[in-house]
Amino acid sequence: MALASTAQHDSFDAGTLVGSPLTGSEPKAPVPPARFGIGPNGVMILKWGASIVQILGYSATAFGMTPLNIYLFLVGLIGWFAVGVIWRDKAIMLIHVVALVAMGAGLLSSAGSAP
Repeated sequence: MALASTAQHDSFDAGTLVGSPLTGSEPKAPVPPARFGIGPNGVMILKWGASIVQILGYSATAFGMTPLNIYLFLVGLIGWFAVGVIWRDKAIMLIHVVALVAMGAGLLSSAGSAP
């Protein structure tokens, strides 16, 4: 009597997550499925655009360019929140919602103390 193989096989391809030491290939991150009609290239453009806008926000803060820095941060935060929604990544959504709430609280407290 032959024993049946106990190995479980499914549609997951581990080769998409790890590189090959023989070929020197880099590990590949899994590509989340397209959502809202935005494919991987659209998400890449969105996340890089949001990152660049946030870096511009940091620069505007360093040079005292208010309120431009707040507007830049707002655009970057919304962009990264959208990436989190598209990827269904709750960690990305959480950090950007918290940052948005903190920025809103700061704006409200500074508006109350304006002369």
